[in-house]
Amino acid sequence: MTLLTVWDDTDPARAELRTEDAAEIGAVLGEFGVRFERWELRELPEDATSEEVLAAYRAEVDRVISSEGYIKVDAIAMKPSADPEWPARAEAAREKFRSEHTHDDDEDRFFARGAGVFYLHLRGKVYAVLCEAGDLLSVPARTTHWFDMGTSPDFVSIRFFHDDDGWIGEFLGTDTAERFPGFDELMASR
Repeated sequence: MTLLTVWDDTDPARAELRTEDAAEIGAVLGEFGVRFERWELRELPEDATSEEVLAAYRAEVDRVISSEGYIKVDAIAMKPSADPEWPARAEAAREKFRSEHTHDDDEDRFFARGAGVFYLHLRGKVYAVLCEAGDLLSVPARTTHWFDMGTSPDFVSIRFFHDDDGWIGEFLGTDTAERFPGFDELMASR
């Protein structure tokens, strides 16, 4: 189940809200223009290609493209591997997104498998949305946020973009992300 945890941005030790209620999550996030949806899961091959993932969710993807005007959509996968270089690649991927940043574009992500946490820094609060398979989260452009996929990333995610350049972040140089519980801690606390 999806988990929303909210803290004052000066007190990561005390959660002000912690809920798994999808309607409450949608209502709380909706106050900031953040869209949260649950989609019915589709069966995917173990090592599904981007094309297979997009085909499985074609109706939902087409609906989002039509309503939001996206021009580029893909699916990415992170999966633990026995390759000795995998831990270093996983850590590099994790660190790329774990600092506060913004985008000039919305950031829409659907989790077809696995999980990840989006942290939104809004009006003096940090909202951690632990997204799991079936969750779509749309972070509006210019929203301060970060993403944590954990120390052993394992997910398949559909990404939507308004331009061909894809993901371009403007990093803020803060230490906020380092002060709050990460993906592994939130998963363990469930």
